[in-house]
Amino acid sequence: MMYYGKMLVLVLVLLVQNVLAQPSHPNQKLKSLGITLPAPGKPVANYVKYVRTGNLIFLSGHGPCNLEGIPKGQLGRELTIAQGYEAAKQAGICLLATLNDALEGDLSKVVRIVRVFGLVSSANDFYDQPKVMNGCSDLMVEVFGEKGKHVRAAVGVNVLPFNIPVEIEMVVEVQD
Repeated sequence: MMYYGKMLVLVLVLLVQNVLAQPSHPNQKLKSLGITLPAPGKPVANYVKYVRTGNLIFLSGHGPCNLEGIPKGQLGRELTIAQGYEAAKQAGICLLATLNDALEGDLSKVVRIVRVFGLVSSANDFYDQPKVMNGCSDLMVEVFGEKGKHVRAAVGVNVLPFNIPVEIEMVVEVQD
């Protein structure tokens, strides 16, 4: 019986060490995932990239900021779900770059990712917009853990600016 007690203690110690070894700061988590945030892009028309009101930051629509390797076009026509997922993940990285800028380089100020709203350029018979948007949602949960879980909409549209496959908006609760 004592053997099992020692084994249980050893397992608990290893679990605690593993949890403590995991980066808890979102900026460190990005680094551990091999993600470097790009410089935030400039608006392409008459709007701003984000607005902060109180403890909420509203991020305007972002597409993939690194269009290299991201094909253009519609899901279900020129693009597969996997390509759309990657495009949504890249748009999520761009959203995080703008958010990081808004928070002066400190993503630990994020209390919660509140809402993600995704537009997916879709052929008329494409119905898997949620699977595409998981690229962004999965990234937010990877980076922020429970704080990254959010409400979401995934809407199919006929076309997006510059023929990008996804455009994503986000609302984030932050602390001062």
